[in-house]
Amino acid sequence: MLTSKQRAYLRGLAASEDTIIYIGKGDISDNIVAQTATALKARELVKGKVQENSMLTPREACDILCERCRADGVQVIGSKFVLYKRNEKNPRIELPREQKKR
Repeated sequence: MLTSKQRAYLRGLAASEDTIIYIGKGDISDNIVAQTATALKARELVKGKVQENSMLTPREACDILCERCRADGVQVIGSKFVLYKRNEKNPRIELPREQKKR
């Protein structure tokens, strides 16, 4: 589970990322899930977009992909969404640690 500080950090990183996942008029297919899982393994942070002709809202698409890929939803804004999944073998993104309160 991501903290609000980690989520904010990932949102900042996602701003410079290209959108690589596109959800069209069909439901989320196994092919899209596989493409997303592969991208998450390689990049850890993936930006997606729901096309206007889709039957899904961006929030629904984000939630479905999070569940199927075991990822965390970072942000849903407009028609775009951002997913994060840490690569356990070769992590590329170092998340800020939660500060302990004194």
